Amino acid sequence: MKVIGITGGVGAGKSRILHFLEEAFHARVFEADRAGHQVMEPGTEAFREIRRVFGEGILGDDGGIDRRALGEIVFSSQEKRACLNGIIHPAVKKMAVEEIVRAREEGETSLFVIEAALLIEDRYEEICEELWYIYADREVRRERLRASRGYSDEKITAVFESQLSDERFREHCRAVIDNSGPIEIAYRQIRDLLGEAFPTTD
Repeated sequence: MKVIGITGGVGAGKSRILHFLEEAFHARVFEADRAGHQVMEPGTEAFREIRRVFGEGILGDDGGIDRRALGEIVFSSQEKRACLNGIIHPAVKKMAVEEIVRAREEGETSLFVIEAALLIEDRYEEICEELWYIYADREVRRERLRASRGYSDEKITAVFESQLSDERFREHCRAVIDNSGPIEIAYRQIRDLLGEAFPTTD
């Protein structure tokens, strides 16, 4: 089973790429952002550590973490945000490793895909055989974010500036998939990358 890590800037179209890999190649997909919510659920090690560090005030009426309350705490403090990330990110990576092991044992797929915004920063190359960068022109991404999320130009610029540069992505990733144009062109690049070793299901 091949393990691929996928990353890229916001608005690059990673979600559609993941869906294509699931549908066309029967890939098992692990999304770090979704896993980040799961590791914060009551009863988990991360939940207990977050409650210990940030106090009972971050808990909602249901006993779970009130993400709004926690967000207000970490938004205004880089140190507290780094502390929270230091709890969540290792837990997510550990979950990814466990899912890879489970997928190998089940033997139902030959392709396991991890999608994470901080794939490079969190050193996912340690558990991935190769990293892919989903690229799209900044203006294309800007237009997508205006249309899909209603972001202002100021917010889009701020988000762009908070992420890795195009050069950093290219430096760390073995493959670059250009998703600036019609999605079918990106799909064709993926088929070429995976080749005959991964026949499609369509």
